Formats: sequence, C-alpha cells, structure tokens
Amino acid sequence: MKRCHIAPLACAAALLGTGLGAAAPTATHTIHLVKPGESIQKAVDSARPGDTVLLAHGTHRGSVSISTPGITLHGMGRGTVLRPQAGPGATAAPDARRSAHACAAAGNGICVEGTRDHNVDGVTIASLTVRGFGKSGIHAREADGLTVQNVDAVDNGVWGIATEQSARGTFRGNTARDNGDAGLFLANSVTEELGATDTGGTVVEHNRLQGNRIGVTVRRLRNLTVSANHLTGNCAGLFVVGDENKPKAGLVTVRANRIERNNKSCPKTARLYALQGSGIVLTGTDDNLVTHNVIRDNVGTSPLSGGIVVFKSLVGMPSERNRVSGNLLQGNAPADLVNTDPGQGNTFQGNTCRLSQPAGLC
Repeated sequence: MKRCHIAPLACAAALLGTGLGAAAPTATHTIHLVKPGESIQKAVDSARPGDTVLLAHGTHRGSVSISTPGITLHGMGRGTVLRPQAGPGATAAPDARRSAHACAAAGNGICVEGTRDHNVDGVTIASLTVRGFGKSGIHAREADGLTVQNVDAVDNGVWGIATEQSARGTFRGNTARDNGDAGLFLANSVTEELGATDTGGTVVEHNRLQGNRIGVTVRRLRNLTVSANHLTGNCAGLFVVGDENKPKAGLVTVRANRIERNNKSCPKTARLYALQGSGIVLTGTDDNLVTHNVIRDNVGTSPLSGGIVVFKSLVGMPSERNRVSGNLLQGNAPADLVNTDPGQGNTFQGNTCRLSQPAGLC
C-alpha cells in the first residue's frame, strides 16, 4: 500500500484518470493506493474521513469492512475486481474475520457497517467490480448518505447491492447481474419486524439490472425514487413491498424505467410465489406513483405475472391510493395492467396498453 497527499501531481492525475474528483483536491486528504495482493482492509483502517482508498487495476481478494465516515473506496473501472479469498471456506479475508467485521466474515464483499448509535455517513464506493461472494457484493447497514456508483455486482449468492436501516443513498450507473436474489435490495431491516423507514429521498437511477431473481426490491421503505433504470432478463423487474407494520411502506416514485422481457423462471420461496414475467409489482404498499415507464414483453403464469401488478401482500394487507399513469405497456401477459387488490383508491389513468385484468383499466 502506498500513501500520498492529493496535492502532488501524480496522485491528482491518478484520480482524475479514473473519473474521481470533480472538486478541487485539498492537501489534507490522502490517497491510499492498494495493488492486487495487498490488504485493502489495512488501507481502509488507516484512512481518515475525506481520504480515498484507490484500488489498482487487477484482481483483489477478500472482503473489506468500512466503518469510517466520509471515505471513498474507488477502483479504476470494471477491470478492478474484488473476489472472495481463494481456497476452501475462505470467503472473507483474514483481516475481516474479527468480530467487529461480522458482515464481511459472513460472506459479503464490501461492508459499510454502522450502528444505531453511530451511523457511517458519506461513504462512496465507485468504479469497480465485486463478484462471486456468497451473500452480497455490497452490504450497507446504518449508512447515511452512501453513494454507490459505476459498480458491477455480478454472480453474488444473494444480493448484488443491499442496504438496510440506511437513508439518503444514491445508487447510480451500476450493473447488477446474475445475483441469487435482487440486483439492488433496499430494506428497512432484513431480520427485524419494523415499520417502514423514511429514506429521506434515496435515489436509484441509471442502473442496469439483468439476470437476477428480482431486478430491484424496495422493501418496507418510504420516500425514494427509482428512475431511468433498465431491467431485463430477471424473473421480476421491480418489487415495492409492504406489510401490516406501521408506518406502512409507500411514497415511492417509479418513473421513466425500461422494463422488458423479465421472463426468467424462479421457484417459490417461503415468502413469495414462483416468479416469471413480472414487470412492476406493488404489494401491501400505499401512495406510490408509477409513471412514464416503458414495460414490454413480460410474460408468465405466476399470480404476480403482468406488466404492472397491484396485489395484496402475502399477509393479506391491501395496497391503497397508488397511482399508475402515463405508462407504455405492450406484449405483457396475462395482461398489461393487473389489479387483484381489494384496496381502495388505486387509480389507472392515461396508460397506453391493450389488455387489463379486470377489463377497463387501459
């Protein structure tokens, strides 16, 4: 690992060459350069708020845990690859096996780990590939203002990029492909029964989600935007999920996404029907806006199949006051618009489509 202050020309050139640093560099921030074979964890542990850990091109091995606010973990593009430690049972790097790094030791690639008493604020992860981890490529908990940008999350066992108990995140320009569950998974909590969390305006935009079980899952959250993403080849494109907990999930804007041919087949689980051919599914969630999306050729025979599907939750909670307007839907089956939810106030207006269940929604 090499360190240098941002002021020297060599380090400034290295950062600018990888697309980092729109703002002028300051002499107090340090770049920690890590080459393949060197310890990323050691560099992260020595970094201070405002510092950058810069990963050189090539394959790096092992998990890494970030608990320092305001640091950036930055690669040199998709050719900077983070993979599990080589060898049987070596999912996490030795650096990450301390109890304080339980997230990494559990099989996640990059962990941003805060606590309820001490959020990890302002972390950025950018311009790298994270591949082949047993759980998530990136997992963040209690992370305020997290930015994940231009990351490829590929072939991870559960989620590509996942957050819980986090707010004000930005997820932009990422590719999440062939992950075991969701490409992008945003939740209030994975393990606890809690009411929906207000994300303070989290943004998910310009990402490509392909070949996952679900492209994007928004679970028990409020106040975020999912826009201008391309979702294709998943079993289902986008889920907005709520339940009986209070406050209810909702206030999600789903706008200007392209959602096509999500026709991969996935078996049922303890929490969900078998999936195939679902474009957008709203289930047990209120006051969402689904508008100006292009949704084509999502075809299946699951109860959740169709272009845009409004469905009561698995525990029987209705979806209410959702607005579905101005979308273009073509070639979805069993229908472009499906509303089997007994909830009140769901409206379908100004959509371009051919077939709906029940009839008359187009």
